[in-house]
Amino acid sequence: MTILIICLFLALLLPLLAKGPVAYAMAKLGGYNNSHPREQQSKLTGFGARALAAHQNAFESVILFAPAIILALVTGNTHQTVLVLAIVHIISRVLYNIFYLLNIGLLRSIVWGIATLCSFAIVYQCIP
Repeated sequence: MTILIICLFLALLLPLLAKGPVAYAMAKLGGYNNSHPREQQSKLTGFGARALAAHQNAFESVILFAPAIILALVTGNTHQTVLVLAIVHIISRVLYNIFYLLNIGLLRSIVWGIATLCSFAIVYQCIP
């Protein structure tokens, strides 16, 4: 159970960590504009645009993963398969961000698919 809670915590932390490269790119674009950050973000290109997309996708991933983990915890389905799926999800999401920043599209898409399938597989494991 502790592993699932840690994975949930990390999944919630990933969007915040993914903001770092966005802030870096914004700082290089004339300084971080805290008054109108979204306007400034819309002007990002290259690395900055990829960093922003990875940051936004991290939130989208949480929408699938968090309910799956909560379902597993509530139903008591915390067996080894669910633990492995949760860990693989987190590793895949970290790799996703790295591949996005490095502009490696094919690997990024593969690990995105793995992470997404892990979320659905956790839910499937909870079906009686």
